[in-house]
Amino acid sequence: MYLLGLDLGSSSVKASLLDVDTGVCAGSAHYPKSEAPIASPQPGFAEQNPADWYAAACAAVRDAVQQARATGADVSAIGIAYQMHGLVCVDANQEVVRPAIIWCDSRAVPYGDAAMETLGSEQCLSHLLNSPGNFTATKLAWVKEHEPENFARTHKILLPGDWLAMMLTGQANTTASGLSEGMLWDFKNEQPAGFLLEHLGFSPDVLAERVPTFGPQGALNARAANDLGLSAGIPVTYRGGDQPNNALSLNVMRPGEIAATAGTSGVVYGVSEDVAYDPQSRVNTFLHVNHTAAAPRLGVLLCVNGSGILKSWTRRLMGGDLSYDTLNGLAEQAPVGSDGLVVLPFGNGAERLLGNRRIGASFNGLDLNRHDRTHVCRAVQESVVFAFRYGLDIMRELGIVPSVIRAGQANMFLSDVFCETLSAVSGARIELYETDGALGAARGAGMGAGIYASADEAFSTLEQVKAYAPAEQGHIAAYEAWKAQLERALA
Repeated sequence: MYLLGLDLGSSSVKASLLDVDTGVCAGSAHYPKSEAPIASPQPGFAEQNPADWYAAACAAVRDAVQQARATGADVSAIGIAYQMHGLVCVDANQEVVRPAIIWCDSRAVPYGDAAMETLGSEQCLSHLLNSPGNFTATKLAWVKEHEPENFARTHKILLPGDWLAMMLTGQANTTASGLSEGMLWDFKNEQPAGFLLEHLGFSPDVLAERVPTFGPQGALNARAANDLGLSAGIPVTYRGGDQPNNALSLNVMRPGEIAATAGTSGVVYGVSEDVAYDPQSRVNTFLHVNHTAAAPRLGVLLCVNGSGILKSWTRRLMGGDLSYDTLNGLAEQAPVGSDGLVVLPFGNGAERLLGNRRIGASFNGLDLNRHDRTHVCRAVQESVVFAFRYGLDIMRELGIVPSVIRAGQANMFLSDVFCETLSAVSGARIELYETDGALGAARGAGMGAGIYASADEAFSTLEQVKAYAPAEQGHIAAYEAWKAQLERALA
């Protein structure tokens, strides 16, 4: 018996098959093999074609099933993880109206700012726990003003994972957790945020029907089954945004637990039972996947838009023929603090961490007589860690104090420099596990289908593979120099 997890990212779509009996990944694949393109028709815009997501999902599932030497009938349930905050508009025939506006697109910032000013910070923060900001709801406001014909054709708005689930099942639905990440959920009243919809001029009918995060969300239809090489009727039983799902994949489900990831973007995600918010919305609060009204579970999310994408940019800058392992080895050759080379990693759109400002990425203090590619490689990795530390100080104000940070052994967490620096500047033990978003979605599917009786059973086979204890060796001084450079850039 296998569980299928799909992870729809902005770089690729990954599919993994989890063997229920052993807890081992039996097959895994991702498409495209190179990084998926992001269209930017204007500065600050970021769009993708949803049809490309579906094509990638189909190819990845077929490869994963072949690796596992399984048949379509061996898959018992499907779970979906997906890039958060995106907007997919579909018409009454479930056809895509326009390219998807994805998470790192910053065109909606003025609409969020205007809503915050008109509605008032007290109402917005007490009900949404965030500024309306640059999220799904305000992205639709941009479409309404700038593309009225597309807005008129829009029957339902969907998050990327909602759209993929619709393609698999033919049913357009969403979750409360998903609505919360789009600024479409009223935390105080435990219902869709009607006051914001009314302010932005949207009918509540534009929202898809709500289904549980864990539980039946539809069944694989004949067309999708043929496209994926699976059997029709397999239930979709779990859906979660990429960061709540990353936390799930690491069994971060209880208050005080913290997960991190560093793919295209970098995220630290802490679970809380307190309904709290940052008054400046530099970090954001959403419903965690296991939230209930009786037992609140909220995820406080710190996001650095430009993390792994900065590392991949650096690789391309150096010619593109160096492996990431080689880049990590080069970083180890430079001293802590990169001999005074300071990088600001904010080159992938407006950063909520910086109050939705776009200051760009920059290299500062570059000395052509001293610095070489080893310093560049280390400074790039240090910059992301230092941005994490800057955000962790904000999270501490909300009562989230890291003692242990869990992450999958992937992306930037494959680097000893990255992990050692994060442990040193945060004071937390870093624990790495052999898991990823697709495997987390597979386990979520098993929980939603009742194959696992509890989260403890679902994660009983999850093993720690590496850990780092704090060892401060000049890292704090390097962070303070980085912070001073950031403050100059923000002045």
